[in-house]
Amino acid sequence: MGVALIEQMSKSSYAGVLERIEAALEAAREVFARYTPGKIETEYKAGHDPVTEADRALDSVLRKNLLRENDDEGWLSEESADDLARLDRERVWVVDPLDGTREFVQGIPEFCVSIAMVERGRPVAGGICNPATNEVFLGAVGCGLIYNGAPACASQRSRLQGALVLASRSEAKRREWRQFQSAPFKVQAVGSVAYKLAHVAAGRADATFTLSPKHEWDIAAGAALVLSAGGYVQLLDGSALTCNRERPIVSGLVACGSLLKEELLPFLSLYLRVAPKQ
Repeated sequence: MGVALIEQMSKSSYAGVLERIEAALEAAREVFARYTPGKIETEYKAGHDPVTEADRALDSVLRKNLLRENDDEGWLSEESADDLARLDRERVWVVDPLDGTREFVQGIPEFCVSIAMVERGRPVAGGICNPATNEVFLGAVGCGLIYNGAPACASQRSRLQGALVLASRSEAKRREWRQFQSAPFKVQAVGSVAYKLAHVAAGRADATFTLSPKHEWDIAAGAALVLSAGGYVQLLDGSALTCNRERPIVSGLVACGSLLKEELLPFLSLYLRVAPKQ
């Protein structure tokens, strides 16, 4: 890990938050070790979304490690009943205990635990861990990003030609990405939107965008990491991402290296309802 980056993080106002995220990710890894991807019983929620015992166990351990109610913090998780008291909190944890449950159930190593700290609606710190690939992403706005113990940053690519864009595995399976077959960039399908965003943050991919609505817990941590790494994030309507809303759903998200947006956004506007940043 870069000494300068460690020192910067340790002096940041988010130092304590990052310590809690790091500890929670480690606790989550211990929970994951109890289960074998591809060999776990699955239930289905309304809308046919899968859920497993691992989802619930992870939610419990994350809450235990992250939330300090005496610090007046709120909580928003895919696997917890939504307490709207969070709307009155300046700081809110937004987590997805297991993003990519479908991949986890199928034994595809593209799932992760996703943790974000949202401050006054803005994702300011995040941590994502894929236990199957031993990847850990940790960062905060103004501090930078650490990927597997070393400093990392978002892609510096400025042209779409040859860029690597990560697509939703589910959307690709539904053939929704056929419209981009002749695009100048390369498309790679990957499970878990949080995991895709983490790879964009670390410069391991140039961009990702969604074709379907997402919940805040899907994207908050990944967006925080992209912003921490000097990347760019916006909603499809051109507005900035704001979290901790009463209905925590967004219509779609675009994330990329900061230099790529000048070509990516006009290109996407030909296919999607994508507007330049307002």
